Amino acid sequence: MKPEKLIELAKQAMENAYAPYSGYKVGAALLCADGTVYTGCNIENAAYSPTVCAERTAVFKAVSQGCREFTAIAICGGKNGEITGFFPPCGVCRQVLREFCKDDFAVYLAGPAGQYQTRTLAQLLPDSFSL
Repeated sequence: MKPEKLIELAKQAMENAYAPYSGYKVGAALLCADGTVYTGCNIENAAYSPTVCAERTAVFKAVSQGCREFTAIAICGGKNGEITGFFPPCGVCRQVLREFCKDDFAVYLAGPAGQYQTRTLAQLLPDSFSL
């Protein structure tokens, strides 16, 4: 699947974000090795620590359905649902991705005006540990 298509699915997922506290909505689209795509959005909570990021929502949905091999993820976000910059995964999400993904796993970061950047998981989480 082309990065642009995966980014479009992430944008659609961003529309479902629940972000009444920060106003920052984030969407993610996770591509499985078999071509299946799982999407996720951030879901905030007043207590804050129960908040979950879009990337983890997508990973947990996929894993709960039996998918454990991933090739790429697209992530987009911004204030009030408008893409305002690049939103790389937080440290917790990077480690969750590392649990299931190899160093060459592609991370597409959607930005304003249709731009995107590509990173590998190894670039985002160097010297990481996993199984």
